[in-house]
Amino acid sequence: MDDDGHGSSSSSPLHVVICPWLAFGHLLPCLDIAERLASRGHRVSFVSTPRNIARLPPVRPAVAPLVDFVALPLPHVDGLPEGAESTNDVPHDQFELLREAFDGLAAPFSEFLRAACVDGAGSRPDWLIVDTFHHWAAASAVQNKVPCVMLLLGAATVIAAWATGVSEHTADAVGKERSAAEAPSFETERRKLMITQNASGMTVAERYFLTLTRSNLVAIRSCAEWEPESVAALTTLAGKPVVTLGLLPPSPEGGRGVSKEDAAVRWLDAQPANKSVVYVALGSEVPLRAEQVHELALGLELSGARFLWALRKPSGVPDADILPPGFEERTRDRGLVVTGWVPQISVLAHDAVAAFLTHCGWNSTIEGLLFGHPLIMLPISSDQGPNARLMEGRKVGMQVPRNESDGSFTREDVAAMVRAVAVEEDGRRVFTANAKKMQEIVADGACHERCIDGLIQQLRSYKA
Repeated sequence: MDDDGHGSSSSSPLHVVICPWLAFGHLLPCLDIAERLASRGHRVSFVSTPRNIARLPPVRPAVAPLVDFVALPLPHVDGLPEGAESTNDVPHDQFELLREAFDGLAAPFSEFLRAACVDGAGSRPDWLIVDTFHHWAAASAVQNKVPCVMLLLGAATVIAAWATGVSEHTADAVGKERSAAEAPSFETERRKLMITQNASGMTVAERYFLTLTRSNLVAIRSCAEWEPESVAALTTLAGKPVVTLGLLPPSPEGGRGVSKEDAAVRWLDAQPANKSVVYVALGSEVPLRAEQVHELALGLELSGARFLWALRKPSGVPDADILPPGFEERTRDRGLVVTGWVPQISVLAHDAVAAFLTHCGWNSTIEGLLFGHPLIMLPISSDQGPNARLMEGRKVGMQVPRNESDGSFTREDVAAMVRAVAVEEDGRRVFTANAKKMQEIVADGACHERCIDGLIQQLRSYKA
């Protein structure tokens, strides 16, 4: 195939090594990149841990021969549970232990890359794509003279604001695409953790800038059609050219083959098909505190809406105390709480779903808009607050109001936002119409494939 995925290529295929962070919100988009590269005839080495590789969905048969999985076992770290290899496997307060274990892959990864570079079979890597904080992987690339792409799986608007330190209401080209609202003080306080030294002796910001310094290109999960002004303004980071990957949406058909025996899908099948259900999912990495879970539950009850809730249990809370007393009995006729795995794409694709109550992680935001769902936004950490303000500015939904100082919220505000976005006809019509406009961009496969073609052109030009 050529770089457009059609016919044969006069240029030799590339060999690209991809090394994502140990979170499925990173692993899955990186696997998508691997498949898109392989569909154009390029070879990919996908580096992760044995259990994470085993848990990934199967690669499409047509490209499977070109995707090699490289399993590097995590070293033992005191306090890290046996078999824990992803952020799904540990509570948030153990993420530092997981990062410590991941840093222990520096030497085996360096050896893998060194061996690949001296292999006489013509398989020397042409490029390494590394996640944001993998400074040691980028250092290995420099040592082995392999050019490196730093991967930023976020919106151009948010990346530009974070990287340059501009305020979120700056009236420059980037700022025009943001909500006018400032970040609340509780969010600003959380961001200070990025410049606070952790157990590794290195701040998150130091990791970011070390990786950036050692990279040749920066790739972002966005496109000009999605953020025209921000993408146009964000041409470089620290002098490194920025290239867009597209939004990397999953296939809309990807979840339709899930077994009807899945409890969540079965429950949705029994609901009215006229967009009656609010799907609630706040990500797998940072669960709400127990008191916040109770307030959210009581808000859903107060709203009167039907709901399907994919709930990650708060750590250290007995099962009997996770939900308010009597909540499940009182809402049994119109709600379902699932604490295990939920097939999110299948749920979002279901005709019964009216709206998505989300933490606004970038994966979930893209997935919700892929199906044209308006958003009820309850950001928790990281880039979720800026993502939510960006989406609120696009008028695809509303944020649940928060206490300025501590980020708490009330059941009354949860209920009001659910009703405003998903129940009351006037608001529902406006938010759904705007979400459908965004859906046109998210579902534009040709647009995202052009971005991958542009990435490959950049890789080839540097190779030459």
